[in-house]
Amino acid sequence: MSYQKPKGTNDLLPGTSEKWQFIEETARLIFRDYQYEEIRTPIFEHYEVISRSVGDTTDIVSKEMYDFYDKGKRHITLRPEGTAPIVRSFVEHKLFGPEFAKPYKTYYMGPMFRYERPQAGRLRQFHQIGAEAFGSVNPAVDVESMAMALDFFKQLGIQQIRLVINSLGDKATRKAYRQALIDYLEPKQEELSEDSKRRLHENPLRVLDSKDKKDRAIVVDAPSILDYLSDSSKAHFETVKAMLDALAIPYEVDSNMVRGLDYYTDTIFEIMSDAPGMGAQSTICAGGRYNGLVEELGGPETPGFGFALGIERVLMTMEAEEVVIPVINEIDAYIVGIGSETNAEALKLVQAIRGFGFSADRDFMNRKPKAQFKTADKANAKLVLTIGESELTDGIVKVKAMATRNEKTFALTDIYERFDEVYDEMLTVAFEE
Repeated sequence: MSYQKPKGTNDLLPGTSEKWQFIEETARLIFRDYQYEEIRTPIFEHYEVISRSVGDTTDIVSKEMYDFYDKGKRHITLRPEGTAPIVRSFVEHKLFGPEFAKPYKTYYMGPMFRYERPQAGRLRQFHQIGAEAFGSVNPAVDVESMAMALDFFKQLGIQQIRLVINSLGDKATRKAYRQALIDYLEPKQEELSEDSKRRLHENPLRVLDSKDKKDRAIVVDAPSILDYLSDSSKAHFETVKAMLDALAIPYEVDSNMVRGLDYYTDTIFEIMSDAPGMGAQSTICAGGRYNGLVEELGGPETPGFGFALGIERVLMTMEAEEVVIPVINEIDAYIVGIGSETNAEALKLVQAIRGFGFSADRDFMNRKPKAQFKTADKANAKLVLTIGESELTDGIVKVKAMATRNEKTFALTDIYERFDEVYDEMLTVAFEE
C-alpha cells in the first residue's frame, strides 16, 4: 500500500519550511513592536466554544468543522479559527483582571482545520497568524490593529494590497438592518441559490457574502447597512475613517462586505491582494471588532478587536509579486576527515565548534576528500577544517577560509580552547584578501 498525506493537507519540507519560519519570525518582530505577546491554545476545543462564538448557522459550524465525541463522550472539535479559543482562554484564566495591562494584547500562530473542498489557498489543514486586543472600545485600537497588519505585509515586501473596511454596527443596527435585508430579498427568493434561500431567514447578512454569481447580482442593489447604523456605531465608524486619514492609510468602504462569523460588531476589514493570479483567494487578512464575544463565553463585558491572516495565502501573494524570501543557507565550519582513524576526532571538533556557538557539520559517509569539499562548497561553509591521519598524529588541523582559499595550520588545542579567535582571525584575513 502507498501511504499519502490526507487530502487537503501539505508536508512542509526543508527548503519550504524556511520560508514559513521567515514569515512567522517577521510577525513576531512586528507584533512585539506593538506590544503583543504570544499565546498558544490547544488544537482541539469543546464544540460549544466554537458553536456559541462563531454561530450555529455559519458554514463553519454547520458544514466544515472536524468534530467528534472522545472516549469520555465529550463533544470535541479541531479548531476551525483562532479567535474563539483565545477568548475562551482569556475568560478561563481571568486575563481581564486589574493586574493585566489594558488593552490586553496577544497574538497566535498555528494550524486550523475545516472540512471543505481543497483548492489553492484553501486547505483542510491551513495555518493562521492572528492578533487580538481586549478591553478597549477606542476606535484607535481598530486603526492600530489594521496598521499593524499593513506593517507586517510591508515588512515582507508585499506591495499590491488594499485595505477595505465596513461597519456591521451594534445589536440595534443589526436588528433593523436584518429586517430591511429580508424585506429586500424575499421578493427575489426564488432567484437565490439554495444556500442563500436557507440563509435568508437564518442569517440574511450571509447572503451578502455569497460567491454565487446570481446572488452577487441580486445583492448589488441591496440596502446598505451603513444607512442603518445607530448613532454610536456611526460615530465609531466615522472616527475610524478619520484616524486612517490622519495616518495617511488609504482605504475603501464596501457596504456589502460581511465576515463569515457571527461575533463581529462595528468595524470589520479585509486586506486584499491585487497581485496577478490571486483570483478568489485575494483576501489575505481579515478581522474586526467583537464587543459581545467575551460575555458570550461567560466573561465580563469586554470589547475586543482582532484579525487573522493565512500563511498559505501570504506565500501565494509573495510568489505572485515575485518577492524573494531570504533563505540563509550557510554554515560557519565544515570538518573534512580523511581516514577512518580521524572519525572520533572529527566528531570532537564539530561538537567543540558548536559549543562556541557556531554552526558546524562534518562528513558521515566516509567519502573522499574531494566529495567532502564539494559538500562544504554547496553548504556555503565559511571555514573548512581538514584533519587526516598525519595531522592527527601531529596534533594539528588545517583551516581554510573558503572565500579566499587562504589556509593556515592551527594546533588542535586552538580549536578546542579558542575557536572564536581562530574564526575571527581567518575571516579577517579573508576580508583583507
